[in-house]
Amino acid sequence: MAQLHCYVPDPVAVRLQEKAQKAGMSVSRYLGDLIKRDVRPVWPEGYFETVIGGWQGEALERPTQGVYEIREGFLFVEG
Repeated sequence: MAQLHCYVPDPVAVRLQEKAQKAGMSVSRYLGDLIKRDVRPVWPEGYFETVIGGWQGEALERPTQGVYEIREGFLFVEG
């Protein structure tokens, strides 16, 4: 497992320590979990089946879109 080093401003470090403590984790583990979530190289297992294909309600239908609205343009004044 790789070991990484980073530098953050003191107020950020204090807030990070507070959040890790509140989560019941070491700072190292807390950061590791954040990084794993953000840097995940693939879609989570079952994502498409659960989220995309998981709709269980009535079939969705797109309503008619109506008439395209034509608006007046903006007057551009050079200053």
